[in-house]
Amino acid sequence: MNQDQQAEVIAVRKNSDGDIVELKLSTGSVVDYKTAQQMVQNKEIKNLNVFRGRDDELHLRSNADGDPSNNLDNLPTF
Repeated sequence: MNQDQQAEVIAVRKNSDGDIVELKLSTGSVVDYKTAQQMVQNKEIKNLNVFRGRDDELHLRSNADGDPSNNLDNLPTF
């Protein structure tokens, strides 16, 4: 899948603890966090990467580009 066909995250839904639990994509789809991780690994979502945190769990983060406005935590909520 080339980059033009990849979806982008346009909004996030957080739980009461402030953790991201769902992501809204430019395609109109809403996916849960684990599904989004799999989609990033399959190169279906652009501008994100999956990393293993200190807690040994997998996490999503925006690719570093120097622009904090497009970080997942700073995206609009839905």
